[in-house]
Amino acid sequence: MDIQITKPALTWFKEEFNLKGEGEFIRFFARYGGCGNIQSGFSLGISQDPPDKIGSKAELDGITFFIEEKDLWYFKHLDLKVKYSRKLEEIEFVYEEQQTEKE
Repeated sequence: MDIQITKPALTWFKEEFNLKGEGEFIRFFARYGGCGNIQSGFSLGISQDPPDKIGSKAELDGITFFIEEKDLWYFKHLDLKVKYSRKLEEIEFVYEEQQTEKE
């Protein structure tokens, strides 16, 4: 599972979470309720927490964006792309089929 954060989304995170860089963490997690479209009854949450057991991560400007091993079930066989919508002025989650490596 891959996590991608676009540059405009990175800027949004820095502003919304007052992130300075090195050694900071943003966690994506499966939460009960909300309006998700992957797993019925669940949605994707965001928190500013240190990791316990990282299942997948992306590091940008010293900030680690991650999903814990225990939350990987939520994504099934999907990659997560986080981008910023200028129209909505908020971040969006885009789920893409994982790319299989060809030999």
